[in-house]
Amino acid sequence: MKPRRLARMVALQALFEVDLTAHDVTLVLRERLLAQPIPEQGAAFARHMVEAALQHRDTLDAIIQRMAPEWPLEQMAPVDRNILRLAALELLYGSDTPPKVAINEAVELAKLFGSESSGRFVNGVLGTLLSQRKDLIAAYGIALKPAADAGET
Repeated sequence: MKPRRLARMVALQALFEVDLTAHDVTLVLRERLLAQPIPEQGAAFARHMVEAALQHRDTLDAIIQRMAPEWPLEQMAPVDRNILRLAALELLYGSDTPPKVAINEAVELAKLFGSESSGRFVNGVLGTLLSQRKDLIAAYGIALKPAADAGET
């Protein structure tokens, strides 16, 4: 499995745990990376994704809620919510990952960790987000930054 895919899996697991338990993110990431050893390049990407998702969580959540108004965030499956946070981060905050790859990776995570309908749900929300990406970046004052690591997708 590619380092970035493993990194996204680790990042999802860490965000999920932090979201549901409020455990210390540094300890959670350390434990996840010990449980799933990945090359340092992938580990750095996972750390970047988790830290950035938590840093921008309020904005990400507002955008996700705007893209899926019929699903209040607190009623959304925690796995889906955290997959959407990670993918929205990649789509909105500057990443060397092409948008279609970011969406595909999110859908694959949803199929792996979510319910039977998670893949379709995540794909639909992210497709809507992508179609409104430029307007969302402007509306929320998002400053695009390069990703921490320009390694393989």
